[in-house]
Amino acid sequence: MHNIMGMMKKAEEMQKEIANLQATGISGGGHVTVVLNGQGHFQGIKIDPSLMKPEDSGILEDLIIAAHNEAKAKVEAAIASKTQEIMAGLPIPPGLKFLF
Repeated sequence: MHNIMGMMKKAEEMQKEIANLQATGISGGGHVTVVLNGQGHFQGIKIDPSLMKPEDSGILEDLIIAAHNEAKAKVEAAIASKTQEIMAGLPIPPGLKFLF
C-alpha cells in the first residue's frame, strides 16, 4: 500500500512538471518560433516581420505549422520520458504496454 501511495505522489508530481513544461519549435532558420506548454497549448509565437507580406502568406503558414509540430514533438517526448520514469517503479508484467 505504501508503494502505491508513493507512485501516486510521483504521478501527481509528474503532472505538475508537465503543466509547467515549455517546448519551443523553430522553423525557417529562426524566422518563426512557437512555444507550447506541456498540455500542447500555445504560449507564444514570434514571427520575423520580413515574413509578413501578403505574397508570403503561404510560406508563413507552412513555417508556423512546422514550428508547432516541432514543439509538439518535444512536448510528447518529454511526457514519454517522464512517464517512463514513473513506470520504472511499477511491477508491470513483460509485454504489457500502457497507452500514455
